[in-house]
Amino acid sequence: MNLITKVKEHETLFSLLKLSGPIVLANILQTAYQLIDTFWLGRIGAGAVAAVSLSFPLLFLIISLGIGLTLAGSILASQYKGMDNQRMINYASAQTYFVMLFIGTLLAAAGYYFAEPLMRLVGAEGEILRDSVDYFKVSSIGFIFLFLFFVFQSLMRGIGNVVIPTYVVLSTVFLNLFLDPLFIYGWGAFPAMGVAGAAMASVITQGLSALAGFIIIYRGKNGIQLSWKDFKFDFEFTKILVKLGVPASMEMSTRALGMAVLMVLVTGFGGMVIASYGIGARILSFVIIPALGLSSATTALVGQYVGAERIKEAADVGRLSAKLAFFSLTLIGGLLFLVAEPLTAFFVPGEERVIHNGAMFIKVMAPSFGLLGVQQVINGVFNGAGFTLASLLLSVLSLWIIRFPLAFILSNQTSLSFEGIWWAFPVSNLIAAIAAIIWFRTGSWKGKKRVGFNVK
Repeated sequence: MNLITKVKEHETLFSLLKLSGPIVLANILQTAYQLIDTFWLGRIGAGAVAAVSLSFPLLFLIISLGIGLTLAGSILASQYKGMDNQRMINYASAQTYFVMLFIGTLLAAAGYYFAEPLMRLVGAEGEILRDSVDYFKVSSIGFIFLFLFFVFQSLMRGIGNVVIPTYVVLSTVFLNLFLDPLFIYGWGAFPAMGVAGAAMASVITQGLSALAGFIIIYRGKNGIQLSWKDFKFDFEFTKILVKLGVPASMEMSTRALGMAVLMVLVTGFGGMVIASYGIGARILSFVIIPALGLSSATTALVGQYVGAERIKEAADVGRLSAKLAFFSLTLIGGLLFLVAEPLTAFFVPGEERVIHNGAMFIKVMAPSFGLLGVQQVINGVFNGAGFTLASLLLSVLSLWIIRFPLAFILSNQTSLSFEGIWWAFPVSNLIAAIAAIIWFRTGSWKGKKRVGFNVK
């Protein structure tokens, strides 16, 4: 490797770390919303926590329908950034805002109207039904604000500005910390709203973050300048958003549905296994945060290089990012393997069987965390190139073709019993990572045309 190649590799590594660091922090902060809600609702009782737990999977499914289109905005912004086409960065941003405002309003109305039948569908009854419906209705109102903030976040990431959205998220998390008890328990002129109060606090912070993001972009001092004349329905541009965004939305929905269906297998083995699985799933949700952060950074850099028609550099980003993901997450997996028992005991002190089985789940998964990171990063490469369908197909392969059938067979047809579910995770991670690497190395993603849409 000559000196020039080494310098370029170090520059690319620095760019990846510079972009992914704030994204990882922002993702961690966004998970704090759930932790804060759980903390305060837990003071009401187990029923309040159960109501939110029942609501969350369906809320996430609906939210995932909109998030894919915001990713499309990020892809477009990054490619136009690579083309050095500021006019189209601005136009794509306005169009993404316009489309997401419309979609957010539709989904908010649908969520509010269908809250009760949806909660009945997942088995909510009695007081839990009432609380879950109240929580779902109020949360649905926030879809509009949530999507608009995601637009802001995605657009800024697309042009490489990842710090400002992190500041906004940090501010709203601190605000939510104080608003939660205010609306849940009431104070002075504020009535006690119970479970719905947690949703109301989140909606207010989401509204403020969406407003802050819009103002930041509208002022035009951070790489994007919105113009009111661009807020109009453009059928041709909307088709581009849909073509890029729908596969990304389906990928997220596929993941959410896959985890929900896997839970059906777990529940068949009783409360002890459910608790063990819950702890392992929680650990996995935190491990995947750096993988998703690095994936988002990869999408932004690859998109910019594809826009500039520098395909070799885009491929170099993919290779370096995959190495970084593999070694860093393998290291994290190794550390978690060593501390699996005390880590599990932290969540369920004194529950020896749950500690043993939860630790086993972590130990089985941990060595494959690097492979999970590789798959996520290569998804980022495909997304940056506008090949979002590939990411969807890899997710379907991992979750539906491999993990769920294998988990079913191993847990029901072999002596492994419920531990067969544990082993389905590393096997699916391995096969999906191999498939992603092979697909990446074929170079078929390099043939995807960059965005050719322009306005005067």
